[in-house]
Amino acid sequence: MRTGNPGTVEVVVDSPRAPLVSNGAMAMLIFVSTEIMVFAGLISAFSIFRASALAWPPPGQPRLPVEETAINTAALLASGLVLVFAHRAFRRSPARASRPLALAILLGIFFVGFQGAEWVALVSQGFTLTSSVLGSFFYLIVGLHALHAVAALGALIYAWRRLSQGWFGSGPLVVSSIFWYFVVLLWPVLYLRVYL
Repeated sequence: MRTGNPGTVEVVVDSPRAPLVSNGAMAMLIFVSTEIMVFAGLISAFSIFRASALAWPPPGQPRLPVEETAINTAALLASGLVLVFAHRAFRRSPARASRPLALAILLGIFFVGFQGAEWVALVSQGFTLTSSVLGSFFYLIVGLHALHAVAALGALIYAWRRLSQGWFGSGPLVVSSIFWYFVVLLWPVLYLRVYL
């Protein structure tokens, strides 16, 4: 506060600073943090059950498709890597991000579709949510991840559509990418813990 003439007060207001993280990105980071805790609890419960089991996998249960799912895991990780390239392209020219973003989405759709085909095959072998505790944990943990993958894909598709329509704000891309990176980085942990 400065005073000029006696009896007058001049107020100097600093210009507002740009936030370090947008509100949307901060909200997504908080959401992802809570989801990490949810999955940590599920993985902990599964690990306790697995450690107390007499035989693993439990007798009478089909073998989980480890090799096929490894290929699917590679597709999901590739999707995350392509999304990094989409961000780099966006920084140079937002219009150039459309193609790598579309490829990341297609790889994500492949992942979700392949997981669905895997589930159909497992159910046809009698491996269901109610067939055993392993089945219950498998469908709960992997199913919750699949639900997150579908939601994150929806967010990425929304960002791609906005980008394709000429809206070059980074908000939707950043927010949906945070969610997708969570899905991508969580999966190897689930694969190593549940499938192997």
